Amino acid sequence: MGSKSNNQTASSPSYGSWQQYNGWKAKKNYVVDLKKQMAECEVNYCRLLKLLPDLDDTQQWHFAVSDESLHLGEMAIKVTERSKYTTLLRIFQKDNWGDWLSQPELSVRLYHDARMAEVVGYQKQRHFDGRYLYPNTKMRQPDEKLQINLFLGEWLAHLTQYGHTVEPVNLLY
Repeated sequence: MGSKSNNQTASSPSYGSWQQYNGWKAKKNYVVDLKKQMAECEVNYCRLLKLLPDLDDTQQWHFAVSDESLHLGEMAIKVTERSKYTTLLRIFQKDNWGDWLSQPELSVRLYHDARMAEVVGYQKQRHFDGRYLYPNTKMRQPDEKLQINLFLGEWLAHLTQYGHTVEPVNLLY
């Protein structure tokens, strides 16, 4: 009476007949990869220190990005808050793209004691959870926080490769 059919094992989930017919399976929930998240924050901290060696003494930096002779835009980094163990940076791109495309803008908190840099704001939105159910009202990806930190890493790597300071260099001693 209560026995399972030969086609279904005790450990396999039970689906409705239309799901079985279409070959659909229940999607597993996203699990935060904390090691990957922390590793990306550590690498971003190192990238920022490489770009900003005078972080303790300077309030803002301007970089131009170019590929050979083609000017690709400018990027600015400004310190908006300093404390004993943290520094908050505003990183944004300055281009004349017009109103049809918003410029990327990040708020990044540097944790000096932990040697990590974490994105705490993106496009004037704050507070990102480590995991979102999908779909959600803001249509954020399940791993939105990781994706934003990966974007920062790619942006900084691109700046390191193709960027140069806008301020003229004084060669007189």
